[in-house]
Amino acid sequence: MIVLACPGQGSQTPGFLNEWLELPGARNALGEASERIGVDLIAHGTVSDADTIRDTAVAQPLIVAASLLAWRELAARTSLAGVGVAGHSVGEFAAAVLAGVLSEHDALQLVGVRGRAMAEAATHSETGMAAVVGGAEDDVLEKIAAHGLTPANRNGGGQIVAAGEVAGLAALADDAPRAARVIPLQVAGAFHTEYMASAIPSLRAAASEVTASDPTHTLWTNSDGSVVTDGAHFVELLVSQVAHPVRWDACMTGFQDAGISGMIELTPAGALTGIAKRALKGTPTVAIKSPADLDAAVAMLADAA
Repeated sequence: MIVLACPGQGSQTPGFLNEWLELPGARNALGEASERIGVDLIAHGTVSDADTIRDTAVAQPLIVAASLLAWRELAARTSLAGVGVAGHSVGEFAAAVLAGVLSEHDALQLVGVRGRAMAEAATHSETGMAAVVGGAEDDVLEKIAAHGLTPANRNGGGQIVAAGEVAGLAALADDAPRAARVIPLQVAGAFHTEYMASAIPSLRAAASEVTASDPTHTLWTNSDGSVVTDGAHFVELLVSQVAHPVRWDACMTGFQDAGISGMIELTPAGALTGIAKRALKGTPTVAIKSPADLDAAVAMLADAA
């Protein structure tokens, strides 16, 4: 089995959609999505600067729309029958589309609500996130707790993301765990912590208006790395994960248990394949950063068929 992995917030970079918009139909698809959710995805994916696309209300729909664009292009070139699917944080909304749980329209509508609600929640306190790379896991978790922070993303491969008040993150950087580096992330709040709890009611209300289908592909959840077979339950998990930690490490354990033979990360790619190279040693990966990478992804899928 090949896993299609959908990246999360922080993976976006200025101008990353320029080459994608040269593909037939891509500009129209993003233009229609922009109108539906009230975010100019074309401008933000081509000319907006790093600070602009760091805004949660912009970054989240931009990333999901980009992953869906890459997925459609990949599906047009080869069969995706039998692939597994997982998403990291907001990437789970793209994963829900790939797995047949949500329509593209509903997923983007929900991401628009999620991004706005989380952006609003982030204004209540001065918070952020930082990746702690390296060190012994127990030591890292102890240091995170000592500075009043939460291990918001347990990503595996020697990476745990701490989240909380900016002062606590600064203290952690000055008191880094042994053999670890603390790297500030380009996000606008302490996602997947109690600081985001106020975003849940509006997302839950919006989620109650969509229709969920049971997945047609193997679908792992960030909640605990298990496989979800009930579409309505997966949507419930999409809502609750806003204020709960992401367990990407558990997802990768699930990949290993399933005996996957490769992982393809959709646009804007790079972060998840980087983690996989450390945590899933020997497992081939393809990061679809531009349309030029689609051929490598097609070849991986053909080899696995």
